[in-house]
Amino acid sequence: MINEADFIYKENNELPVVNEGIFTWSSPSNIALVKYWGKKDNQIPANPSLSFTLSNCKTITTLKFERNTTGELTFDFFFEGKPKEDFKPKLKKFFSRIAPYCSYLQDYHFVIDSQNTFPHSSGIASSASGMAALAMNIMSLERLLQPSITDEYFDKKASFLARLGSGSASRSINGEVVVWGVHNEIKGSSDLYAVSVDFEIHPIFEKYHDVILLVDKGEKKVSSTLGHDLMIGHPFAQKRFEQAHTNLSKLKSILQNGDVNGFVALVESEALTLHAMMMTSMPYFILMKPNTLEIIERIWKFRSTHNIPVCFTLDAGANVHVLFPDNVKEEVMIFIENELAIFCQNNHYIKDEIGKGSLLIK
Repeated sequence: MINEADFIYKENNELPVVNEGIFTWSSPSNIALVKYWGKKDNQIPANPSLSFTLSNCKTITTLKFERNTTGELTFDFFFEGKPKEDFKPKLKKFFSRIAPYCSYLQDYHFVIDSQNTFPHSSGIASSASGMAALAMNIMSLERLLQPSITDEYFDKKASFLARLGSGSASRSINGEVVVWGVHNEIKGSSDLYAVSVDFEIHPIFEKYHDVILLVDKGEKKVSSTLGHDLMIGHPFAQKRFEQAHTNLSKLKSILQNGDVNGFVALVESEALTLHAMMMTSMPYFILMKPNTLEIIERIWKFRSTHNIPVCFTLDAGANVHVLFPDNVKEEVMIFIENELAIFCQNNHYIKDEIGKGSLLIK
């Protein structure tokens, strides 16, 4: 098991100096099925989570670097080719968090240029994919400085670094089913980084679809960071954390056995539990919208009427992720187009599916 001290970069003066370079990585978003809600200091999760890595919703980030002599890390940030100064404070915070583990950063000036494959302000959180893509680029630089590091170490440290920027970003390094947080039935699981599950997934789950219905493209009234903080002292928090462990065990069995009906029940319950914790915190808040509830009701009715295993999950927001296996794709897509799209802003939804994880482009 790799521990935190193992991620501290160790100088090696015998290796050649790297003066400049450029990398481009793409990293996908992910959708948690067992939800992470509540955290301890230093981005440590209060409970383990399990997610599907997505395929189409991703961030593509280019990192260009050259040595500087100031002794301080400096950087410029561009989003889709244009300077984006309002994002720089978040990046400064990220760099300050990872500096103890990446001492070489102070030797370079970085130019970071990111773009998303999904529309900006589409209601899809880009922090997971964005921080993961940046972490993969940073690890590519580290591998130039220390060519001997293994692929396993590369991925785990990338997940570790991404986690310090956004907790869920830890799950966007690898595919296809990923666990973040210690769980006694997941080999190698850790609070420090996420790992792909070590068990075989039933074929029904190997090509699972996620259609994201964009109910509300606006910024959330309550940030996820604040929502996590409200789990401190929450009257139901401890039971929720215990429930997440239990549900992850159940979901492991479901994914192995191909129990689609069990998947539907557990995943929807997890989604509603997440929002129940928000509605019972102090102060309490509601992120679902009327159209969120209308979509849920229609999914329930369609599933009951047609006996098709389509279900929903929710992130910390109003948008609905519609999940279904490949063998019912045609029927479900007709249902979405005819009955659910009307409840999205401008009839807008995004088609995605389970994916492989981050990819080196250049």
